[in-house]
Amino acid sequence: MAPTAADFTLGVEEEFSIVDAATGELRPDARRLLPGARRRLGDDVQPELNLAQLETGTMVCRTLAGVRHELVRLRQALVAAAAEAGCRVLPSGTRPTASWRDSRVNPTKERYRFLDEEFGLTAREQLVNGCHVHVGIADPDLAIAVLDRCRPWLATLLALTANSPFWMGADTTYASYRTQVWASWPLTGMPEPLGDRAGYDALVAALARAGALPDASFLYWDVRPSARYPTLEFRIADACLTVDDAVMLAGLVRAVARTAAREAEEGRPVPALAGELLRAAKWRAARHGLDGTLIDLLAGAAVPAAVAVERLLDHVGQALDEVGDGPAVREVVSAVLAGGNGAARQRAAAASAGGLAAAVEALAAASRHRRTRVRPRRRPGRTGP
Repeated sequence: MAPTAADFTLGVEEEFSIVDAATGELRPDARRLLPGARRRLGDDVQPELNLAQLETGTMVCRTLAGVRHELVRLRQALVAAAAEAGCRVLPSGTRPTASWRDSRVNPTKERYRFLDEEFGLTAREQLVNGCHVHVGIADPDLAIAVLDRCRPWLATLLALTANSPFWMGADTTYASYRTQVWASWPLTGMPEPLGDRAGYDALVAALARAGALPDASFLYWDVRPSARYPTLEFRIADACLTVDDAVMLAGLVRAVARTAAREAEEGRPVPALAGELLRAAKWRAARHGLDGTLIDLLAGAAVPAAVAVERLLDHVGQALDEVGDGPAVREVVSAVLAGGNGAARQRAAAASAGGLAAAVEALAAASRHRRTRVRPRRRPGRTGP
């Protein structure tokens, strides 16, 4: 089960909403935008379930510098293709004013047609975007050992990257409303500890026999073994506002995976965590983000969000520093704690005279990747559930 030289590589997938360049309203024009995007990016850009979405995917990267280079390349090319088609792309877990009625399911793939027919409104409402980080783990048993051990840290990753406060023109009061929309699918959240690949395969087979799972790619867990690659895919995060945020996420995810792998090699037991506590921790992170308390699952207590983040950094500190990711990740984490996650920055833009239109403009500007320093904000008082 020891990691190999091919383990802990990184790949990042980013999903974007498509809007009209002039009005900022949702445009279900993926089929029109895709040819121009593919002239620039080839298969690194793909259609998604909804016609108002596109997804990009990086090459396999070994360093965070490589991840950053890839994300900048992909965003710049996608922005250029969108402009050519009279569109913009928004890096947000939700599009602030869009309604699911403004778009429709992409009919070009059999998978999407199946989802539309089988799940109806649930599929049509999925105007939500995520940022998925793939961590290369060649040994299938080690991948499951990491899956079992990463669960205490997922809610904190969500709080740091929450970026979907608005839904159909309303402030939802959530930092990540995407999380709530996504939860309407079956087989979301996290499974009970699986032990090894045989345990995972047995669960998939049981779900298939019950008619609950066409194949493993329909598992919508927050972390899952990829059905296409020898990777573990972390799917907990909203689409990240900035490249900096996505690089931070990738570094933290790899560090969580490396730390979990070390724990498995040392024979440490999987933390015993009730599913109800896992769900409560995730809900708290989605609701409040970094504004209030998060649930420290290992301590079994609510703690200020900044404390939960510091405990995450302590937990993965050795793994971060072993590969040289520590300084870059800690710098962005500090900036996010000072200036707010994507949800806080969207709300700050919407608080101006421009309202939600200003939030859309801020999202479009973020997609163009201009690295900026965030100014510290006044911290709100602690809030409860």
